[in-house]
Amino acid sequence: MKKFAIAAATATALTLTLANAAFAQTTTTQAPLTVATGEAAKVEEVTSDTWITTKVKSDLLTEKGIPGTDIKVETNKGVVSLSSTVAVTDSQKATAVAITKKIKGVKAVSADGLKAE
Repeated sequence: MKKFAIAAATATALTLTLANAAFAQTTTTQAPLTVATGEAAKVEEVTSDTWITTKVKSDLLTEKGIPGTDIKVETNKGVVSLSSTVAVTDSQKATAVAITKKIKGVKAVSADGLKAE
């Protein structure tokens, strides 16, 4: 067993050494990336919308009494839309909206798509 471990360690070391040598020889210089005006803001906005959607969804999933798995969350420029295919109570709807409004970056919440009982 000990011989196998030594052989495996040696093989790993040799592989890493050969890989480093191969990468060192193929290194090329690449021109720096340039971003068109406005593209950085668009990427930041998309990232922010994605983050908001994820945060809202996770908060709804962890809230007791809210059917978080049945609520669809979509975000566009900070405006969050909540919808569902199953009915929720008025209390659940109000709680979902309140949770969503507390999330950093949320500008407005539309819960028109939540079916109320």
